[in-house]
Amino acid sequence: MTGTGGGADTGAEDALLLREAEKIVTALGRTFPGLCEVVLHDLRDPEHAVRAIENNLSGRAVGDPATELGLARIEDPGYPDVLQNYPNRFPDGRPAKSTSIGIRNSAGVYIAAICLNLDVSLFATVSRSLARLVATEDAGMPVEETLSSRTAGELRALVEEFAAARGTTPRGLDAAARQALVRSLKERGHLQVKHAVPILTDLLGVSRATVYNYLR
Repeated sequence: MTGTGGGADTGAEDALLLREAEKIVTALGRTFPGLCEVVLHDLRDPEHAVRAIENNLSGRAVGDPATELGLARIEDPGYPDVLQNYPNRFPDGRPAKSTSIGIRNSAGVYIAAICLNLDVSLFATVSRSLARLVATEDAGMPVEETLSSRTAGELRALVEEFAAARGTTPRGLDAAARQALVRSLKERGHLQVKHAVPILTDLLGVSRATVYNYLR
């Protein structure tokens, strides 16, 4: 199967595109050795479509035929240019995550496809182990423990973030918002910071008496 509408010029263009695509396949494969199979399909010759293959995880060889997806691309000019992260499976049953990128020439004809097949089975055991590692238990703690030390800088940042989330500045907060902020800071232990109340009065533009009133 050959491109249409360009004769010899299209043929030369197709050959150039395939040569350039082969460089991409080689580079991608060598970036993810042993993890991701990268295949270049020459869709002009579906019976011998596999032109290059890096990290051979599927057992295919150069000269093997196109897959069902490749044949669908050949038959349908409107087939999506990119199919990304779809589930797949290697011949031995290992699960894979695949992406297929169609390559068109200047006439809009699909002449090649680059396919990436990531062996996700390699990550399954690691994923389960990590899930167990990071799992915690509800130990019925009488108090909530925080391992970080409270700092004045952290207090200022929390006040500014609170105000920014409401589209204003700390001094632009209304009384109800200021009271909610101060009580929240107390509950989270941030008023234990040295000089916390003077810092709040400066940020919020209120008196110390007002801050203490919010805490009642």
